[in-house]
Amino acid sequence: MLKLQNIGITFNAHTPDENHALSGINLDIKKGDFITVIGSNGAGKSTLYNVIAGTLKPTTGQILLDKDENGQERNVTNDPEFKRARYIGRIFQNPLLGTAGRMRLEDNMMICYKKGFKGLKISLNNKMRALFKEQLKALNMGLEDRLNDNVDQFSGGQRQALTLLMAVMSRPSLLLLDEHTAALDPTNAAIVMDLTLRFTKELGLTTMMVTHNMQHALDYGNRLLMMDKGKIILDISGKEKAKLTMDDLVAQFKKIKVVNDQMLLQ
Repeated sequence: MLKLQNIGITFNAHTPDENHALSGINLDIKKGDFITVIGSNGAGKSTLYNVIAGTLKPTTGQILLDKDENGQERNVTNDPEFKRARYIGRIFQNPLLGTAGRMRLEDNMMICYKKGFKGLKISLNNKMRALFKEQLKALNMGLEDRLNDNVDQFSGGQRQALTLLMAVMSRPSLLLLDEHTAALDPTNAAIVMDLTLRFTKELGLTTMMVTHNMQHALDYGNRLLMMDKGKIILDISGKEKAKLTMDDLVAQFKKIKVVNDQMLLQ
């Protein structure tokens, strides 16, 4: 579904500040994978996401995403972020980034709905409002009765849950979750995480989730990646991942001399 082949990113090349943020990344993601991604700060997780999403162009390598109408792998290496946004949904840690706060809820949803039907003329009418209300009921937050409210009136938890719903509305080929519950209180974090699992399972979404919570990395998904110094140093899936314990992960982090209390949160 997604292939990264020999991906590298070098900042400030040929200067004293040269930094190989990613090096030799080879990754083959299968349709339906739910991959948790862990690593210390500066390990390259966000840079990897930026390369996949098209925010950064790799210095080396190529990116293949899905197949085109002729059954050929689509090379998106040089495609800008706005083009990849048709296939890739991304949710950030900050719950304010995924919605337009000064726009009404129904207008926010309409923008995302149109993304899934590019080229078709779709109008905001009572039929669309009824559809949006039905979708919003899944959040169990009462937002289905607030279509005319500006989104900046909602709490952080409500906005992040809404961002998640809007991201999956267009059925992206790949959903990138960038510590999407880290800025929420425990109650709202649990709600958003439960919604994440429900949507990804019901819609069969291919998902990558960066987390600093090693327990989450163990509990969720069918595959786990660990990064360090711009490289993937651990890629484990299936039954092998199911057998993985917290002690195993801690041992891996100790090998690279990085472990802290935040990563051990239960």
